[in-house]
Amino acid sequence: MNIGNVQIKNKAVLAPMAGISDRAFRELCTYFGASYTVSEMVSAKGISYKSKKSAELMVLSDSERPCGVQIFGDSPSVMAEAAQFAMQFSPDIIDINMGCPAPKIVNNGNGAALMKNPSLCGEIVKEVTRAVNIPVTVKIRKGWDENSVNAVEIAKICQENGASAITVHGRTRKQYYTPPVDYELIKSVKEAVEIPVIANGDVKSPRDAKKVLDFTGCDLVMVGRAALGNPWIFQRINAYLKDGTLIEPPGIEERLEVMIRHVGKICEYKGEHMGVLQSRKHIAYYLKGMKNAAAFRKKSGEVKTLCDVYNLAEEVKSYLKEN
Repeated sequence: MNIGNVQIKNKAVLAPMAGISDRAFRELCTYFGASYTVSEMVSAKGISYKSKKSAELMVLSDSERPCGVQIFGDSPSVMAEAAQFAMQFSPDIIDINMGCPAPKIVNNGNGAALMKNPSLCGEIVKEVTRAVNIPVTVKIRKGWDENSVNAVEIAKICQENGASAITVHGRTRKQYYTPPVDYELIKSVKEAVEIPVIANGDVKSPRDAKKVLDFTGCDLVMVGRAALGNPWIFQRINAYLKDGTLIEPPGIEERLEVMIRHVGKICEYKGEHMGVLQSRKHIAYYLKGMKNAAAFRKKSGEVKTLCDVYNLAEEVKSYLKEN
């Protein structure tokens, strides 16, 4: 299927996650079969202030395409300028964040707070689509709270103003990430618009992906937290959706090899010191579920150099062989 003129070859895509879906992680997930990835969200206001950090978040590589840059803000004109600025990094798609539930985002009227103002949502989409010549997509939630469930309304408004696709997380902002996802609501959005719809929320396995796609009728399924320490989930989903093949997760040796590769890429892009510090959370996810995982995950929070990471991997291997 296509998002605008961008071809998406498989059904599973990587969610944009602040502090997680950086260039190294996007490349890794693409390698393992993610058919589309999106950058960490970038502040439109930060771009207007020429923030170096904002610019760094938009750096893309050919090995992670197709890839979108996600921007957030509440001013149509500033969002449009941010989208234009992002074009120098050659994104395939511009994604607008209208779903982030974090207090520091919504308290400034951004992210999911935009869903309280449908007309503003429309203005932002209209201005951004006018500003760039690539597809513009929007990520929304079910609504602000259970008393204002308006995802269908917002999706229609976004479509009317030029959006090429909609991603729906089936929880309200007030629900954050804990209650069950409302797939009925996502199905309603899919039935209400003509543009592609991406289902997001609680897809943790190949079977989950098929169940969600079959029930909602959505075009793609977006995987977020389930990809942490588990980038091969995309490969497994693709195989299952293709012909029902259920590929077993990799063994300990391969998991540790991928972990080392992942950490190495982060360090290549961010320098060893910062890279290893930012890798700690990823290492903990790779070690999750292993025998003696709690102790090893504690050690993952203490690594300071690549050598420490290599030593931890060897310690895990030795322990598991002996036990």
